[in-house]
Amino acid sequence: MKPFRVLAVGDVVGGPGRQACVQIIPRLCKEKEIDFVIANVENLAGGSGITESTTQQLFEAGVDVMTSGDHIFKKKDAEKLMRENPRILRPANYPAQVPGNGSVVVDTKRGIKVGVLNLLGRVFLKTVNCPFEIGKREVEKLRRETPVIFLDMHAEATSEKVAMGWFLDGNVSGIFGTHTHVQTADEHILPHGTGYITELGMCGPYYSVIGREIDQVLHMFTTQMPVRLEVAKEDMRISGVLFDVDPATGKTVNIQRVHEKFTLPN
Repeated sequence: MKPFRVLAVGDVVGGPGRQACVQIIPRLCKEKEIDFVIANVENLAGGSGITESTTQQLFEAGVDVMTSGDHIFKKKDAEKLMRENPRILRPANYPAQVPGNGSVVVDTKRGIKVGVLNLLGRVFLKTVNCPFEIGKREVEKLRRETPVIFLDMHAEATSEKVAMGWFLDGNVSGIFGTHTHVQTADEHILPHGTGYITELGMCGPYYSVIGREIDQVLHMFTTQMPVRLEVAKEDMRISGVLFDVDPATGKTVNIQRVHEKFTLPN
């Protein structure tokens, strides 16, 4: 059977990130024969959180499931969207009373079910439930429905992401890190068939400090004074990874980085 191809893209930052995704994702899906798209959206609306209109833009561009992280509830729309749309995820290791779901199984046009799981790391971030314990439990639940499973490990520490790769190797199809916005060059297939990369990178303005205006960030670092950090506007790109998965086993057979620049239409 033909491999099942999944595109995962990193944190979409504000309007520039959305614009790049809207232009590039539909083209990539056609050119690369992509079957399924996952995007991290915790920075989607104005650089922090989500709104109904901004998520709709990405769904219309071809995104199938949206993952998130520690900033997802910064806009008031988030709770309502989480309750109404199971394809918008918050980390599964948030407290149980937090609105929304941390995982979902989606039926695709090829008749292949895809599970997507979202976890939040604990090193240098919020104190949440153990991502390893919750991750193991959620994967066991997802595997009752499908072997094709992807995990967005939204974390600050490289070591925590790498550790999760080894922890779940062979039990999920792919693990990708988000949150730090700088794509790593360590994409590979782990010994038991899990495709892995420590960080997908950012969809947004690269003439920036991880998506924010350079002068504002420099002022913050050099003075230690509070400052509003606005989303930058120049050099828009998307960054992510392509996974080719054997639908029968759920194992990744090929993994490839993606990094595409936004170009104005002729």
